[in-house]
Amino acid sequence: MRLECFVQRILSAISYAFSSAITMNPIRLLALLILPAATVFSQIATTPLFWPDKQGPTCNGVVPDSDKMPLEWDEKSNQGIAWKTPLEDEGHSTPVIGGDLIWFTAATKDGKKNFVYCVNRQDGKILQHKLLFENEAPEELGNPMNNYAAPSCVLEGDAVFVTFGTYGTARLDPKTAAVVWQRRDINVRHFRGPGSSPVVFENLLILTFDGIDKQFTIALDKQTGKEVWQTPRSTDYHDLEHGKPIREGDMRKAFGTPALIKVGNDTQLVSVGSRAAYGYDARTGKEIWRVTHGGFNAAVRPLVNGDTVFMNTGYPGGELMALKINAATLGDVTAKVLWNRTKYNADFASAVLVNDHIFQTTAAGVGVCVKLADGTHAWSERIFTGAGKVIASAIATKDRVYFFNEGGAATVIAAAPEFRVLARNKLDSGMTASPAAADGALYLRTKTHLYKIVK
Repeated sequence: MRLECFVQRILSAISYAFSSAITMNPIRLLALLILPAATVFSQIATTPLFWPDKQGPTCNGVVPDSDKMPLEWDEKSNQGIAWKTPLEDEGHSTPVIGGDLIWFTAATKDGKKNFVYCVNRQDGKILQHKLLFENEAPEELGNPMNNYAAPSCVLEGDAVFVTFGTYGTARLDPKTAAVVWQRRDINVRHFRGPGSSPVVFENLLILTFDGIDKQFTIALDKQTGKEVWQTPRSTDYHDLEHGKPIREGDMRKAFGTPALIKVGNDTQLVSVGSRAAYGYDARTGKEIWRVTHGGFNAAVRPLVNGDTVFMNTGYPGGELMALKINAATLGDVTAKVLWNRTKYNADFASAVLVNDHIFQTTAAGVGVCVKLADGTHAWSERIFTGAGKVIASAIATKDRVYFFNEGGAATVIAAAPEFRVLARNKLDSGMTASPAAADGALYLRTKTHLYKIVK
């Protein structure tokens, strides 16, 4: 609310109160003076960030206030579908939600144009479909699974941070979608397309660039876009043949989004790259520890549970390992890994951690419930039988886990060590973008539409 409106309402209340003060109860008089101010302040409070990160407010895919979440929906009967909005172009990026606004990116199939969408959460109307960047000669993907709008946005109350990897990063004003700053000079050869999403920490916007030519993590001042620190990957990729990387350096790339973990009074950035996972000081970028592994193409986000992180090493043949982190976790700590699952782990879709178990699924649709204590599985069952890989990440409530595949199927299971299917649902078009949630509703971005699903 504008300041003059605030002042006018307060003065009107005071004038009315004093004109009636002779006959008015003193308590009522006080309330009349206080309530207008309280109402105004409630209206100018911070916009609620329902789903500010690709995996929600706690960056782990778990939905707060989850009792309202829908269980069943159906396209043919229109059951549970509040609205359905057609979309143009492509994108794996997950919708992020602040207040009544939904934000996500898209790109043309050839990568020459990068867009940002803004959609009204209440009615599905497109408010913005803004062209942000144009690319004269984008690098060919070399991989039909990816596209040029895979990284997701991240929100704060006064900012929308958007990245397309090497093709550009920008801060937008959420009220107008105006560009506050942009960077187009942070470049790598993605080779298979960009994939890593940004992370906001204090005054920093942290970006991950694991290309075939260069591999580093960089932090920008979120107010100005200027570089604060940059840290190169320090591992040996063991991929040289006659002095040159084999497959053009394909085994050096990764698509991972980092996680944050509190260690004493400090915060560490847990980042999984090709051939190694790292712990960095989030404020300075200094490398603190490293775990070497044999994987590449890392795309599954680490999960944090207290002082322990769970890291997936990447497709193909990804391993899932647990590492306890404290002040003594320094240098090469590969030998300190608590446990390491070498089979039946997620390939592309990030897992969720609920009720002391990790719930994940392979690209082929085999679901696995993993015990935190030792990494063994409580169950392993086929969740999807139809066509389509599982690329979209899971989402969970306190008692359910939702899985989606690119064939349009969605399976809801009990978040329990006993396998139990609660519902099977279907949309006309499949999902590669991960789901989002806000105020009891699911927001699903398929290859053709954005849906709002309600109870």
